[in-house]
Parts: sequence; structure tokens; C-alpha cells
Amino acid sequence: MADESRRLRGQVALITGGVRRIGAATAMALAREGADIIINARSSRAEGEALVAQLQALGVRAMLHLADVTNEAAVDAMMARIIAEFGRIDILMNNAANRGEGAFATMTLAQWRSVLSIIIDGAFLCSRAAIPHMVTQGNGRIVNVGGVTAHAGGHERAHVATAKAAVVGLTRALAVEFARKGITVNCVVPGKIGGARSATSGRSVTLPSGSGPLVGREGMAEEVAEVVRMLCAPTGAYITGQTIHVNGGIVMP
Repeated sequence: MADESRRLRGQVALITGGVRRIGAATAMALAREGADIIINARSSRAEGEALVAQLQALGVRAMLHLADVTNEAAVDAMMARIIAEFGRIDILMNNAANRGEGAFATMTLAQWRSVLSIIIDGAFLCSRAAIPHMVTQGNGRIVNVGGVTAHAGGHERAHVATAKAAVVGLTRALAVEFARKGITVNCVVPGKIGGARSATSGRSVTLPSGSGPLVGREGMAEEVAEVVRMLCAPTGAYITGQTIHVNGGIVMP
């Protein structure tokens, strides 16, 4: 790719939950645009280091930072390291999530909180840590990863649907508050995405209708990453406060 097409050269992106699937695909997409990448994971060191090597091979700076995004001190320390080593933060993708299943009638408060804390508390803490630096720079992109169950429901996914609905609300609130500071905030909602799933990803979601995507196949992580890349590019500056579905027509809000 020619240098003039690397539109994110000099920018720094943090992707939480970034070692596999949509997070990893987005890291690669942004790196191809020239962005330096910080991959966050809670414990997946080997996978994270392998991804960092792939990113560095694209000619960008990249590092892995292990941190629990529900831990306030850990998130603040992660952001301090990013600023110390990279000097700025331009893009934040709040992707970390736990999408386990559980029957609502027997769900414990601990199970409920474990999902909500990673998805919504993590997005809150990481956004709060990044935004002051974006305000100082006069520019920033935040992309929150939503969930199709927040819009259609899902079997044994009450905690996930609730958390992902909260992500939409957070997206809109931050978009309103920081638009005049040069920061855009959007939510990308994947549908049924194929590929290997981790233990915290849960099973592929079962929607009430039981129907599949209109296009007749599951999506690819790279297709979601392409939408995130578009939102982070300079040409995405006029898009904010939006919830963008990438689901092959499985849900049409």
C-alpha cells in the first residue's frame, strides 16, 4: 500500500479485548492505514504477542498491555503508559466483553455483574481515561462495540442484551458532550460473526425469530473491522452518535 493511502499514520489506537476475532481484525485494518496499535487483553499474553508481531510486520509500532478494564487503577495505568510511550491517543475501540449465557430465573447477581462490568464499566473507564487527551489534541475517535441482542433480544442473554443496550446510551451521551471538542463516538453492532470463538464469547446468539442473516451466511470479523476503519478515517469525521449494524440483514432496526 502506498504511503499516501496510510491515512492514520502518526495516530495511536487502543483496542480493548483485542487479541482475537473482531478486535484483532480491526487492529490489522487500522495498522494497514498506518496507525500505531496498543492491544489490550486481560490475560491472553501468547495470542497478544503473536498479534503484535503481525502488526509490527506492517511497519507500525505495536505493543500488548495486559489489564482488567473493570479495574480503575489498571485502566489509568494503561493510559499513562500509552501516553508515556506513544505520546497521544487518537482512537479507542471499546471491544472487551463477556458474552456468556445464563437462564434469567437462576442467574446470580455475580453472573449479572460480571457481564455488565466488563462491557459497560470497561467502556466507561477506558473512555474516561482517553477523552482528556483527545480533548487536548482537539481530535479523537471512540468506537463502542454493541450487540445484536440489545436490539432483538436473545435466548439466555439478558445480561448481555442489557449491557449492550447501555453501550448505545453511552455512545449517544458522549457524542453529544464531546462533538464540539473534535471527538466522534459511534457504536458498531455485529451480527452473527463466524470463526473460532473463545470461552468468554459464548455460543453464537440465538435470536427470537430463529432466522439467519438475509445474505445467507455468517459475517466475517474483517467486515466489521472495515466499518470501524471507515469511522476512524478522516472521511468519517461527520459521523457521530450513530449505531451502525453489520449483520447481513438479520436485524433491521
